[in-house]
Amino acid sequence: MSDYSIIIADDHAMMREGIRIILNEMNGLAVLGEAGDGLELLRLLKKTVPDMVILDISMPGLRGIEVAREIKNRYPDIHILMLSMHKSEEFLCMALAAGAQGYLLKEDSGNELLNAVQKIRKGETYLSKKLVANFSSSILSICRGNYEATISPLTHRERQVLKMIAEGKTDRQISDLLCISVRTVHRHHANIRNKLNLKHTADLVRYAISQGYVDNI
Repeated sequence: MSDYSIIIADDHAMMREGIRIILNEMNGLAVLGEAGDGLELLRLLKKTVPDMVILDISMPGLRGIEVAREIKNRYPDIHILMLSMHKSEEFLCMALAAGAQGYLLKEDSGNELLNAVQKIRKGETYLSKKLVANFSSSILSICRGNYEATISPLTHRERQVLKMIAEGKTDRQISDLLCISVRTVHRHHANIRNKLNLKHTADLVRYAISQGYVDNI
């Protein structure tokens, strides 16, 4: 059985070295190369295609989220483990919506990295334990990419309303833009909450981000 090949992309050389040292502890893993930013990583992938990219979410030049999308467009079979300092659910959902199979907090990488790599190698999704502990079950299901959860039960009009909610528009602004009454906006808002079983506006925003509504409607 051939080694599971990995490329490390992080703008901090010491971080890359630390990750390489940890990966070298396990047989069956092979580090093919390193990149210091997103553009360098994409150039490297033209020469060698690994099984996994361990990708920093905050890199100069091209952000990790953008790089992840580009990788999935060009090389859909590459697994992506996102490394991040961000503990917010929004960043996690954006990462997984971009195609990442895992999201690991940098502060936990020393303890969880090998486990994350092994789980993703088996086809599973890995989320940092600290984030999982703070997630509601509905948001966790959405961000994990659960098939039933990600099939939108919303109508086109409800998706339009949700998009505008996520963009921070008021009910009056939504009413004016869609040429409907404020009462109708309220009804759509209530239907969206009931269908998604999400009570808080912040959860609606996270759902909209995870589904790509903010960019795609």
